[in-house]
Amino acid sequence: MNKTVITEIILRGFGNLQDFKLVFICMCLLTYVVTVMGNLIIIFLVSTSYRLRFPMFFFLGHLSFSDILVSSNVVPVMVSVTLTDGGSLFLTSCIAQFFLFGALATTECLLLAAMSYDRYLAICRPLHYFTIMDHKLCIYLVVGCWGFGCVLTLIPIFLIQTLWFCGPNVIDHFFCDLGPLLELSCSDVSIVKYEVLLLSGIVTTIPFVFIVVTYGYIFVTILKITSVNGRKKTFSTCSSHLAVVGTYYGALFVIYVVPRRGYSTTVNKCLSLLYTVITPLFNPIIYGLRNQEIKMAIQKSLCR
Repeated sequence: MNKTVITEIILRGFGNLQDFKLVFICMCLLTYVVTVMGNLIIIFLVSTSYRLRFPMFFFLGHLSFSDILVSSNVVPVMVSVTLTDGGSLFLTSCIAQFFLFGALATTECLLLAAMSYDRYLAICRPLHYFTIMDHKLCIYLVVGCWGFGCVLTLIPIFLIQTLWFCGPNVIDHFFCDLGPLLELSCSDVSIVKYEVLLLSGIVTTIPFVFIVVTYGYIFVTILKITSVNGRKKTFSTCSSHLAVVGTYYGALFVIYVVPRRGYSTTVNKCLSLLYTVITPLFNPIIYGLRNQEIKMAIQKSLCR
């Protein structure tokens, strides 16, 4: 009972940047603005263009919205604490930031799996595509992705609320990730770690395996097409999604699977920066450059 309960968390951000601080902040802000604007353009095109009234682009709009929330959850706080060489957050705000981060990461994994199922139906079962992937199923899948993302992340949040935080109250990071947050607790955090490890394994491994299996069927179907142009045209319909999946899960693998014990704190921050700031930028870039329907919708909007 003599231990002090901390109510504020101090984030150090990217300290010791010295002369590069202003350049770093400007690059982060520019990346954030481009990310938000690019994903907003995709959402606008999906909502207004008749060319994009297909389930694939319906899921893409929600993926873009999720990317906007990921960047908005991390970048403003990161810029603020880096600009002032450290900033404070209430403990409840820190836990809320982690909740949003975990919920959005889970939602994106599930959305990518739903998009791969859409591509499987479109390529492997084209005659039944519109019968199966109707508007009602699209709504169910999207609501399920967002719902499971929030509910599954609430489980570790409830466990974190039972922990005793008695200091120190300094996190050498630019946002409230789970690992640095648990290091501030004086309670036994083993249950929380095992539970988060189990849940994170489920919400990343199962969708990834599902995506791999569906694309296995897709590639087999594409190889059966005798025409070379037919193969290219069919593969082009899923190449953008495959590129996004590779970027997203590649970042997850580098950050949470590759051992980082021997890395410095700065390297760990840079790896986290890859997932929270750079990866959301790739979604509009990849679809804007590789998807013909998005290109034509952009051209038509510019002509208007």
